[in-house]
Formats: sequence, C-alpha cells, structure tokens
Amino acid sequence: MSAQPAAPPAAEPMTHREVLEALSGLLLVLFVAMISGTIVSVALPQIIGALEGSQSQYTWVVTASLLASTASTPIWGKLADLFNKKLLLQISIVIFMVSSLACGFAQNTGQLIAFRALQGLGMGALQILAQVVIAAMISPKERGRYNGYLGAVMAVATVGGPLLGGVIADTSWLGWRWCFFIAVPFTIAAFALLAKTLHLPTVRRADVSIDYWGATLIAVGVSVLLIWVTFVGNSFDWLSWQTAAMAGGGVLVLMVATWVEAKVREPVVPLHVLRRATPALAILASLAVGMAMFGGSVFLGQYFQIGRGYGPTAAGLLTIPMMLGVLLSSTISGRMVSASGRTKPYILVGLVVLLAGFAGLATIDHETPIPLISVYMLAVGVGVGMSMQNLVLVVQNTVPLREIGAASGAITFFRSLGGTVGVSVLGAVLANRVATGITEGLAKAHIPVSGGSAAGGSLNIAALPEPVKTIVRAAYGDATGHIFLISAGIAVVGLIAAAFLRPARLRDSLDLPAQAAGETGGQKVGAS
Repeated sequence: MSAQPAAPPAAEPMTHREVLEALSGLLLVLFVAMISGTIVSVALPQIIGALEGSQSQYTWVVTASLLASTASTPIWGKLADLFNKKLLLQISIVIFMVSSLACGFAQNTGQLIAFRALQGLGMGALQILAQVVIAAMISPKERGRYNGYLGAVMAVATVGGPLLGGVIADTSWLGWRWCFFIAVPFTIAAFALLAKTLHLPTVRRADVSIDYWGATLIAVGVSVLLIWVTFVGNSFDWLSWQTAAMAGGGVLVLMVATWVEAKVREPVVPLHVLRRATPALAILASLAVGMAMFGGSVFLGQYFQIGRGYGPTAAGLLTIPMMLGVLLSSTISGRMVSASGRTKPYILVGLVVLLAGFAGLATIDHETPIPLISVYMLAVGVGVGMSMQNLVLVVQNTVPLREIGAASGAITFFRSLGGTVGVSVLGAVLANRVATGITEGLAKAHIPVSGGSAAGGSLNIAALPEPVKTIVRAAYGDATGHIFLISAGIAVVGLIAAAFLRPARLRDSLDLPAQAAGETGGQKVGAS
C-alpha cells in the first residue's frame, strides 16, 4: 500500500509563473472565505434587528459558521489526500457561493443560522484546501515565501472584515444583505481563474478508505463542546447538570473518536503525526495564535465602538495597525524563512512579540490613549504574522506529500478550535466583567438599576440616557483589558511549546525522500 502513493510526485513541478497564476486565485478565494467570517461582526446588531431576532440567535449567527468550519476542517484535509484536490477546491467554492447567496436572501434568523452553518462548511474547506494545494505545488523551503502571502491574506481578511462590514453598515443604499452578496462576484472570478491556471497531478488510488465514523464522531464531539462553551455561564451555571451532560458527553465522544482513529486504515486525524513531538508542539503553539487572530479582531472592534464611542467604519480603521503588522511581518518573515530554511527563530521571536502586545493590551481601559493602543496592536499583528503560517510549515515539513492534507487539516483544525473556544471564553469573561462594572457604576451614581442596563444586555448605546451611556462605555472599556490578560497567559503557553521545537531545516523536495516516506507509511500502518 505504501508504494502506490509514491508515483504521483514524479510529475513535472509547476514553474514560478504558473505558481503565481494559480496562487492569485487561491489567495482571492481564501480572502473572501475568511472575510465572510468577520464581516458580519459590526453589522450584526443591524441584521438581527431587521430580522427581529433574539440575543441567543445573535450569538448563533456567529457560532454556527465557526462550529461548521472548525468541525469539518480535518475532514476536508483528509479528503484532499484521497481525491482530486482541484475538484474538491471547486466544489467548496460552489458550496460557499451558494450559501452566501442564501444568507443574503434569508427572511428570518432561523434561516440565516442554517445558511451560515452551510457557509461555514465552505469556509472551512477553502481555508484548508488552499494550504493543501500550495503544499502540493511548492517544496517546504520555497513554501515559506508563498506562505507569507497566505498569512498576510488571512490576517488582513480577519482584521479587515469588521472594517468592510462597518462601511457597508454605514452605507444606506447598500444594506446588511450586501455583507453576504459581496462574496459572490469574487468567488465566481476565483473559480474561473483556478479552472484555467491550477494544474495538479491527479492521484488515483484503488485502496481508498474513508473514515466516516471518525469524521462523524469528531464533528459531533467538537460541536457539543463548542456549544457548551458558548452558553455556559449565561444560559446555565458552570456547575450544573447541563455542564456535566454537554462537557462530559463531548469528551466521551472525542475519546471514542480517538479509539476509532487508532483502529482504522485511513484516519481523518493521523494520530501517528500527532504523537511526534514536533507536530504536537506546533499544534499547541498554534492554539495561542488562533486565539490572538480571532479574539483580537472581535473584541478590539467592540472596544472601539462601545467602550470608546467610535462608529463602525472608524472602529475598523483603528484596527489597521494590527492588520499592517501582520501584513508586513508575514511577508518579510516568509521570505527570510525561504532564504534560510529555518522556522524556529522566527516563530520564537513572533510569539515573544505577541506576548508583549497582549501584555500591553491587558493594561488598557476606557481612557487609554489611542496611539498607545495602536503600538500594542502593531505588536500583536507582528507576532501573529511571524508565527501563524510558519507553524503550519513546521508540521508540513515532517510528513510525506500523501499525508499533507491530513497534517495541514490537523493543525488548522486545532488553531480554529483554539480561536473558537477563545472567542467564546473571552466573550463570557467580558460579559461578566461588563455586568459587574455597570452594576457598580450605577450604584455609585445612585441610578436605579433596570434589568437591561445592569446586565449590559443592550448594545444600542445611543438610545441610553447620557449618565447611563457613560457608565456602560466605561464598563466595556475597562473590562476589555482583563480578557487580554487571559490572552497573554495563553501566549505564554504557546511560547513555551515553541521553545521545545526541534530545530530543523526545511526540505527542498515536494515529498520526503523515498526511504523516509516509507518509514512514515510504516508507522501509520503500525499505528492502525
């Protein structure tokens, strides 16, 4: 079995021009997919208001796409190892385009949540398949340069989404539905561009085996845990029967999934890869970067709008230092990685800078000077840019080409999981701190406490009386620093994990040497 997959790498590698042509389509579709995950964050109050939705539905519009994207990532990665990568990429583009149209035409929040879940499937597929296709075109040593572009696009999309959403929300003749419609022309262009420029060898395998049980169990287990994290502390207590049922049930399902993955011939998540020190440490470090990438963009945008009183567009513009930091550092470090063949020094420096940025953001309140916050955001952006894609590169460098999809899917899955859980946990901490701050502020001002004000349940700050408005803004501004203190603690864990990475030079070949690939395959069969 291990000898059959060794034949495809003999195909002629793509030239630099062909790589750039195909890369343009990949980066375009990846940008649109990632920006769709953040573009609604600023416009969401307007969307939920227009569809007459509730606060719980407000949360689920975001959570549904994150759940579907995170849970399906390793499955798409495994499918990329078994089937034609270009065809899978085209299928995922169609799924994403159709679901984006459906979201734009949704008539109620129930429909919107369902269509967002479908959109999440497409988003997860595009994020991992873009990385898998790049890995199939370019050797690890050269990949650093191109991964710099990839990291820059991902980061700009993550931070730029709220800015674009703010512009759309502030433009009366567009309306919130264009937060979804705007993706359609770009996906059509990317589909046409990739159909013309992307040429990959078709790997036909007679011994294809799809792990349906493992895929289902992983999706169910992760979804249950993420649903629990989303609602614990709000809908029910941390110590409750709901927590025992959901957290315990989710862990149990994932334990069964691990047992299944250890037994099947073609596991969705290759346990033999995760058992190696280098991929395991890289995955642990990527959890911290995931929290930085998602948490930073979500809560800083909210801080500027609610805590400081800026409009949606202005709030998006104020996050530009972080976007600029990622853009420059990912591009420059990517070229330096390709030139030197080493990744660990850049990952370590990036995580140190990331920690410094979070430590700075942990000190902010509702009166911190904006220029000082910009310096902290720039540091966070530089840290994310230097570490995010280089951690993926570390894992890809350790596996043969035939396992590149599953390995890339594993680290992307855990990074997305870290980001999703991070947003949920930090959001819960923020909500509790805000509620406490508002209650204390109202008591000091001798203002009667009403349910909505005390709970911080209303995000329509403009409708509040002036004294209450000032108290609510101060509560949000002061509470934001506490969640970044938690993020700084997580960044320390990532830095420690990266410090133990074994220094290794990136290989020049697309695939591992024949002997090494054979040994890896042998480990895989043995593990099964």
